[in-house]
Amino acid sequence: MTANDYPIVLAHGIARFDFLVRRFAEELGRIGLSFDPAANELNYFRGIARHLRNHGFDVYQSTVSFAAGVERRAADLKTEVERALALRPGQPKVHIIAHSMGGLDARRMIVKLGMADRVASLTTIGTPHRGTSFADWGIANDGDALIAGLGGIIDISGFADLTTDACRRFNEEAEAAEAANEVFYQTFAASEEETKIFPPLRGSWRIIFPREGDNDGLVPRTSQAWTDTLAGADGRRKTVRQRGFPVSADHLNEVGWWDVGQFGFDDFFRLDFLNAVAAYETAIRNVYLEIARELIELPPEG
Repeated sequence: MTANDYPIVLAHGIARFDFLVRRFAEELGRIGLSFDPAANELNYFRGIARHLRNHGFDVYQSTVSFAAGVERRAADLKTEVERALALRPGQPKVHIIAHSMGGLDARRMIVKLGMADRVASLTTIGTPHRGTSFADWGIANDGDALIAGLGGIIDISGFADLTTDACRRFNEEAEAAEAANEVFYQTFAASEEETKIFPPLRGSWRIIFPREGDNDGLVPRTSQAWTDTLAGADGRRKTVRQRGFPVSADHLNEVGWWDVGQFGFDDFFRLDFLNAVAAYETAIRNVYLEIARELIELPPEG
């Protein structure tokens, strides 16, 4: 065991797209039938937890509010991290690998909810650290009214926390604390050309591209990268490790799901098409495996 061989917590983004699968499994459970989305590789981080466990890593898949504001989601994530540690007596900290808004949840939890001493590292993938102009566009086009109108049915206030203004304010508030704590921060940024983006995300890609350039269909690459340096008021500085996602991926692909945009029309007629899909999914899972291997080799804190 190395100095940083801590459990890994996977933190999902807003409006997790496996929500209906999970609800379906819950309903089956009520009538005595069993269906495990994770076992069937239908969870948010598709096949990633199993892949990591098969290579000896201790992985906990967290669950937070569907689309609530970042403050509530951060509190949910704190509960999940504490639960993960309670299940692992003797483990003082976790590594968090977060996708999309999950990275903002984790950052807020660390600096606002007193969890800096329980988190060894935060790795974000596709996180809108600087917000996204798609959220700006949504709020400007009656998004506030939609959030208010649905308030009695479902909390979707988290979308307002993804605007560029909201993220700029949080970055300013959190920077000194993030520079001072002992958490290791790193970001992964991905982008693709429009023709390779998952078709339902091409509209948002077209909104973002003229405003902020390369993006993964939901988040600009520059926002995913966050910043290279965190600076505190006392002059303390911390480097944020910025990296490109090593596999061509859009926002959906980043968590292990393939889509038709990744393959050309002719590819569907290849005899080895299913093998090509499997190879792509494995390549995504191996990105997470390499991250996990690097995290346990980090120098001891302090």
